[in-house]
Amino acid sequence: MSWLIAFFDWLVEFFGDPARWSGPDGIPARLLEHLEFSALALALAVLIAVPLGLLIGHTGRGEVVVVVSANLARALPTLGLLVMFVLLLGAASVWPVIIPLVLLAVPPILVNTFEGIKGVDPELRDAAYGMGLRGGQVLGRVLVPVALPLILLGCRLSAIQVVATTTVAAYTGLGGLGRFIIDGFATKDYARVVGGSVLIVLFALVVQILFALAQRVTVSPGVSRRLKVR
Repeated sequence: MSWLIAFFDWLVEFFGDPARWSGPDGIPARLLEHLEFSALALALAVLIAVPLGLLIGHTGRGEVVVVVSANLARALPTLGLLVMFVLLLGAASVWPVIIPLVLLAVPPILVNTFEGIKGVDPELRDAAYGMGLRGGQVLGRVLVPVALPLILLGCRLSAIQVVATTTVAAYTGLGGLGRFIIDGFATKDYARVVGGSVLIVLFALVVQILFALAQRVTVSPGVSRRLKVR
């Protein structure tokens, strides 16, 4: 229970010290840095993985890319990649952190986008072609709306992984909520370590909720009912 006592001690300091809320080391500043790193990595991963997953799922060509990506997701040593890119690119920019995060985020989005498009009922696809729709129209008007829940699931999984792993940005001297953990261990301030960890968990929970709301708003009610029936 010592970690719980440390967390409550940190909470007392958190609410009682105005410095926690201002300056470059304040919680709002660190939270904004964490958000910026995570959002940039996730946006780049979406720009890479979604079009690629749509193309492979629709044409059926290049499925080996999806298989390799799925296996990569299980074996990717993010911290090792971080150290490698820091050695190659230096620690003067955010890219040694962003590149490993993008590589971590791409596989779940790619695999779920591919599976979502490929898993659409063939009869629905044939009916769309029978109505005179072309390949791109079938993809945009029929396949993507039906596959959207799986696509959003892939984005949500990647977002959670990125938010959690962005903590390693602190290893390179950059900011983010990971600074509380790294600095806390360095100074043996374990209350700060626990506090930083809790903030990261809360951030991840907020991301989960936002994606759940996005799915409720963007997914067609008919598709949602179809998934519930399954």
